Amino acid sequence: MNQGYERRMHRVLDYIHDNPAGDLSLDALADVAAMSRYHWHRVFHAITGETAAQAVRRLRMHWASVALVHGKDPLAKVARSVGYANLASFNRAFTEAFAMSPTVFRNQGHLRPFSPNHPPEVIPMYPIDVRDFPARRLAAMPHTGPYHEINRAFEKLSATMAARGLFAQAGLMVAAYYDDPSAVALADLRSHAGFEIKTDVVLDAPLEEVILPAGRHAVLTYTGPYAGLPAAYDQLYAIWLPQSGEDPADSPPFEIYLNSPMDTAPEALITEICVPLR
Repeated sequence: MNQGYERRMHRVLDYIHDNPAGDLSLDALADVAAMSRYHWHRVFHAITGETAAQAVRRLRMHWASVALVHGKDPLAKVARSVGYANLASFNRAFTEAFAMSPTVFRNQGHLRPFSPNHPPEVIPMYPIDVRDFPARRLAAMPHTGPYHEINRAFEKLSATMAARGLFAQAGLMVAAYYDDPSAVALADLRSHAGFEIKTDVVLDAPLEEVILPAGRHAVLTYTGPYAGLPAAYDQLYAIWLPQSGEDPADSPPFEIYLNSPMDTAPEALITEICVPLR
């Protein structure tokens, strides 16, 4: 598939992420792609594996889950921020996606980042072990901004790799995170969205090569919606690491995604958080 289609896909995906509350109908996205709606639907599905409507709904539910756990806006405001003017419709869509209402989801204390005021019973405890990993080569795209928005880079990366027929030579989905969100402004956080890729595959722009070095790693296995990942990091860094006697190495933490939100319910998503050790 030529790069013209890649550019159209990137343009549409940027538009979706920039306009979560806007008109993201098939007709509107076809206009952004500058393609007939009769063909655009087939092109989008062929490249991404989802219909445009499925992708929009999945992304809106992800954005809503993050807002519910990490923000304090009323439900009606959260609903409007992801394109639902009707709160009842938002409640139905969210409950279908997460198997619980937005209110119940928000009240799950184990999804919230750790703080000294957490009651002990809601501090999340996930399995952690130490493993030796080989070096990993990633085909990646950079992301700058809040880490929970890295799905923008993953969507564009996936579209690029599908358009170039690279998935047959790719492995697991991996993200590397370079900055501490408690010390760096959210807008300036740097990360890479990537897929493991064979060493002999040539990576042309906008794809970038990222090498994650071999060595020992602390690995926390988190199961659940991505909105709960910051709480899992807090367990690893604030509880396990100080008690372990281990020192982190001078390379970035990364996440390995063992399944995909495209075909897996949020409560069944499995993410390995990997911290390199000396």
